[in-house]
Amino acid sequence: MKVTEAFQKAAPALSFEFSPPKTPEQEQHLFAVIGRLKAFRPDFVSVTYGAMGTTRVKTFAAVRQIKADFGIEPVAHLTCVAATRDDIARQLDELKQIGIENILALRGDPPEGQKDFVPPRDGFKFAKELIAFIKAKQPGFCLGAAGFPEAPRIEHLKQKIDAGAEYIITQLFFDNRHYFDYVAACRAAGITVPIIPGLMPITSYHQIKKMTQVCGATIPPELLASLEAKQDDVEAIIELGKEQTVCQARQLLAADVPGLHFFVMNQAEPISTILKELQFAG
Repeated sequence: MKVTEAFQKAAPALSFEFSPPKTPEQEQHLFAVIGRLKAFRPDFVSVTYGAMGTTRVKTFAAVRQIKADFGIEPVAHLTCVAATRDDIARQLDELKQIGIENILALRGDPPEGQKDFVPPRDGFKFAKELIAFIKAKQPGFCLGAAGFPEAPRIEHLKQKIDAGAEYIITQLFFDNRHYFDYVAACRAAGITVPIIPGLMPITSYHQIKKMTQVCGATIPPELLASLEAKQDDVEAIIELGKEQTVCQARQLLAADVPGLHFFVMNQAEPISTILKELQFAG
């Protein structure tokens, strides 16, 4: 199934993002989490691609098993990092051979400690180049791209769409005004593809502080003050994160978004509680 088919339904699409396991124990945990979350009938799930492409084998193995064992449509992340054109061509062949139809094509982040992204020799510097390459080599793949509500760069996004991206999944955000303004700017620029908001339930003060610093997202002052006041109370942080995500999701659903994409950090309990409160079947 192509991911774009999920956005043609009357109900909003539901999707999750997972990280590939690094150890046998993490693998067992990940598939236990997927087994629990399958009850909510996600339309698709994506699996990330580690720094410098270090988890490519694990990512590809995970998407294959998700499709074969759980019957859920997987999306494989693919990045420009540490990969030549020949590398990517081989990876596309491998994904096709294992029955994967959907790719989220990303530039990827530079290695930790490196400020600027430096493409490998005979590689790609921008996601738009990767997208165009995939479309030329393997036009059967359904391609998604990343969007950044708090750093819009609409002209760059349009180039990704023109290159062949068919939908956008946004970076996490905690103030829905960023998303609504972003969508309005995209539509004004002639971008018509589905734009799916990405939501991350907060489960750790220190984790979300680090993550927002890395990706450039902001935490609204009132929410940040509440998190700081309860930063050492794990249960209180989880409850606060649940309330924040439920509030955001309800407002987004009321605005008829095409779907909700949750960055679940390979955890079942927080997102299960949130989806039950939102009355998703589970």
